[in-house]
Amino acid sequence: MTPRRTTEQLVAAALERLPGHPARVVDVGTGSGAIAIALAAAAPEAEVWATDTSPGAVALARANVRRHRLSGRVHVRNGDLLEPVPDGIDLVVANLPYLPAADAACYPDLADEPATAIFAPGDGLEPYRRLLVACEERLSGDAAIVIQFHRRVLAATRDEVPALRARLEQDTLPAAVAA
Repeated sequence: MTPRRTTEQLVAAALERLPGHPARVVDVGTGSGAIAIALAAAAPEAEVWATDTSPGAVALARANVRRHRLSGRVHVRNGDLLEPVPDGIDLVVANLPYLPAADAACYPDLADEPATAIFAPGDGLEPYRRLLVACEERLSGDAAIVIQFHRRVLAATRDEVPALRARLEQDTLPAAVAA
């Protein structure tokens, strides 16, 4: 995928939420592993887990982690959302697909990107809905989630996850806003 400014902002926002001591961070939907690698490189005290449902993405992320010599602190796993990650999560970071698959033709500038990384079935929000439910179940007290959604970075503590879910559901941006 082509790097975007919002992804850089996502990493910066995630780094601001790290406590400055050992922490378990999860990059959900890691793709190439760029976010997980950036977080691990900038926060040497973080143990980073990167998950993806695509075996191809997992292989690519593992190769990139090895290339950056971070295999000791970045654990790439094939699996859905937070399932392959042990408990004790301090921070979840995600840039999941959220555009409706039926609207793919409205985004010719994204035609060269992996469709499954950008478009989701139905209204496009199901991956985030599922992730937010998983966060409510798996995150503890002061843990947080930081996501990229419609060129914005949104963050919430575990207690604020219901409000974040409501914000996503009420998002009124036009369908033609680029990812």
